[in-house]
Amino acid sequence: MPLVAAPALVDLVAAIMEGAGCAADEARTVARRLVDANLVGHDSHGVLRVAQYLGWMREGNLRANRRPTVVFENDTIAIVDGERGFGQVVGEIAGRLGVDKARRGGIALVGLRNCGHLGRLGDWAELAADAGCVSLHFLNTSGAMRVAPFGGSDRRLSTNPMCVGIPQAGAPPVILDITTSMVAEGKLMVARNKGERVPEGWIMDASGRPTTDPADFYAGGSLLTIGGHKGSGLSIVTDLLAGALTTGRSSDPEDRVLRNNMLSITIAPAVYDPAGDVLREVHRFVAWVKASPPAVAGEPVLAPGDVERATRAKRERDGIALDETTWRDLVSAASGVGIDATRARRLAGLAAE
Repeated sequence: MPLVAAPALVDLVAAIMEGAGCAADEARTVARRLVDANLVGHDSHGVLRVAQYLGWMREGNLRANRRPTVVFENDTIAIVDGERGFGQVVGEIAGRLGVDKARRGGIALVGLRNCGHLGRLGDWAELAADAGCVSLHFLNTSGAMRVAPFGGSDRRLSTNPMCVGIPQAGAPPVILDITTSMVAEGKLMVARNKGERVPEGWIMDASGRPTTDPADFYAGGSLLTIGGHKGSGLSIVTDLLAGALTTGRSSDPEDRVLRNNMLSITIAPAVYDPAGDVLREVHRFVAWVKASPPAVAGEPVLAPGDVERATRAKRERDGIALDETTWRDLVSAASGVGIDATRARRLAGLAAE
């Protein structure tokens, strides 16, 4: 498998996106966010999406160089229409709007509707945490049902991820970034690309039978929710918060366009706690939890976000391994916008074949 340094992979993806019609700044933003997902180990939201994005652009369902429209706004609330622009760009604009409002009033709600793929949800919690803000994010994909509800046998829900970010004094933030399905759909793409089976309990086939072959999912099967009926309930309310409450759409079989909707709640503790006691208490509690004696020697207790940070450090040092299918798709995407295989390898920092 090719091992590519993150900066070179950003250069390659940015060149592809610019060749597809994105302005230079947008192309680099999209590339940086995708590669960042690979860096933290969320390959399902990384550069394997490039070919998919180009397909959506050709279909007219993902639009380059679009600016979001604020359709409602007051001191604490904003409803933003993403105009089906790139989520990596539109999401950052919506996230900064939420931070600005929270810093003024203590709390803000931003509903983002009709947006392109928003990528790794943890990006937006990290953006808020970097500004000293707590944030909660609920996301759905109204035109891409992938998940069966508990007790059901067909697709009725999107993967419906949720994320919470909490900064702490003197340490990295706590970032819980999960999907309410057993895994993100992109992890099935990764397994299929590698020719691997997936664990039992992730998916069922089109007839509602358990399976471990990711091909069965792409032949009409469904993902399962985490935690049985509890996860199903969490998925349903996430779909409602992200879809209905943003004035977008919850999962809808009549919606033929894959579009993300996200409800974000941002809290600025500094507004009511200028002394910083809140973030110090977060640090005290997290440190106390992590100090629990390991049940297995050499495997310490971790806080949400620790695994991603460790993976980032390793991949920044060693490079990002791309499976052969993902690399082939990247080279094909590059060729489709006029970048030949030799130049693609050079941009990625790889020796010529």
